Formats: sequence, structure tokens, C-alpha cells
Amino acid sequence: MSRREIPDPINTDSPEKNLEAILQSANYRLAEEDTALLKRDELRPIRLELELLKPELALREHGIESTIVLFGGTRIVEASLAEHRLAQLRRKLAKDPGSDDLRRRTAIAERIVAKAPYYEVAREFARLVSSTCQVDGRRECVVVTGGGPGIMEAGNRGAFDIGAKSVGLNITLPREQVPNSYITPDLCFQFHYFALRKLHFLMRARAMVAFPGGFGTMDELFETLTLIQTGKVQRIPIVLCGSDFWHGAVNWDFFVAEGTIDPKDVELIEFADTAGEILEVIESFYGGDLLG
Repeated sequence: MSRREIPDPINTDSPEKNLEAILQSANYRLAEEDTALLKRDELRPIRLELELLKPELALREHGIESTIVLFGGTRIVEASLAEHRLAQLRRKLAKDPGSDDLRRRTAIAERIVAKAPYYEVAREFARLVSSTCQVDGRRECVVVTGGGPGIMEAGNRGAFDIGAKSVGLNITLPREQVPNSYITPDLCFQFHYFALRKLHFLMRARAMVAFPGGFGTMDELFETLTLIQTGKVQRIPIVLCGSDFWHGAVNWDFFVAEGTIDPKDVELIEFADTAGEILEVIESFYGGDLLG
């Protein structure tokens, strides 16, 4: 438990020095200006509340009525960059063909290149939904991402392409994650607590679109599925973009066959491979009118 350092006793024979010590004391500082106080373990409930309220107030001020959550791997970058990285590895491998590490990294880079088209799919989808729903001053189905690179960047970039707003919910990590440069500046937030970040992802969500990704993508996907399955949140369409990837990554039928989920639980998921298909799934769920 963190505690303040208590200074040594002052010279009680000098009232002037005593007053100076009073004015310099952290305890004399206004509580709202005392960052050291806010960082104490005992103030964690207050920090949780602030982390809930700060983005909420900003989203209200910008008139963000609803969102579409877009997830996917940070390593899935646009094709030109993926191909550049692969070419670099192939050159290194040519100079050191016996390196097992270079062969492994090159094989992975080849798989990333194969998935690079999803970057453009995410970008196109964000552009489509933003142009459809951010009209006449309305801020509906605003794209929200985790604020990082890869697929998240593509989502924010699609909205940026047409001058629409988009949200980035960044998180402090041991290896600092810099926000991508396409998020609306006043709608990029930094979180300390994953729990509060997850809450903001779903508070206004009208759909979730998950692209190929890693642990973070799986975490958000399965948490959302669990919340819907247990009735903790209202059902929204969940679209998995990249049918081959998702059927390979998760054996959905195995869960059913093993009796760990009901057959109807699989119906919570829809698959798509193009931006148009994603939009079609979501519009179908809402009867063809996203703004309804």
C-alpha cells in the first residue's frame, strides 16, 4: 500500500518556516489537484469511476449515440508494408539459409501477407458504415477500435477517409502502445483498467466485427459472446470476418458436440469475407435500417 513520505519535524521556533512548510505540504493541496493522492491504493475506486466518466462525458459531448466495435490483429498491416517486411526477411534468409529462426519468421511473414487484404476490408467497411450512419449531423454506428495499429488502424482510417468521426480506446501496456494517427483526436482515450475499457466498448455497441487476431481479439470476442449468452447485455450481431481463419482457429461445432454450449449459441455468430457482406449481416439483423 502506497503512503506519503512524512517530512522531518520542522523548527518550531520559526513560525515563518512553519508557514512555508504548511504551504508546501501535499496535504494542503486541493484534493482534485493532488495526483499523488489519486494514485494511492485506497483511491482505486475513485480512479475506476474517473475512468468510466471521462470517456462517457466526451462521447456525450460529441453526440455519439451508438457504435460499431471493430477488432483484429495489430500485426495485420496493409499489403505494401507486409510485403516489404517479407522481402526484408527473404533477403536475410538468402544470406543465412541455415537459420531456423529466419525460416520461421519468414513463414509467419508469408501468412501475414496472405491476411493483409483484411486490412483493406476493415478500412472499406468503416468507410461504408461511417458514410451510411454519420449523416445529417447524426453520430450513429461510429466505428470504435482499440486505438492501435493493424486492423484497428484500418478501422479508424476508413472513417478518416471520408472525414467521419471514429473512436480509439487505447490501453497502457508494458510496451507502450501509441495510438494510430487516424482516430478523431478528441475521441482517443487512454485506459489503465481493461475492465473499464471493455465496458466502454459495449455500452453503445450495435454490432461487433472481429477480424483475424490474437489473444486480445479472442478475449473481446468471447467476453462479448458470454455476456450475450448469459443475458447480461442485449443481443447484437457478431460478425467474424475471414471465414477460413475463424473456422480454423475455433472449432465451434466441437463445443456443441462436447455439450459445453447449446446449438443455438453458435447462432450468435455470423461469418463474412467482404465489407459488403459485413454490412449486409448487420443491416439484416436490424431489418435493413441501421439508423432505425
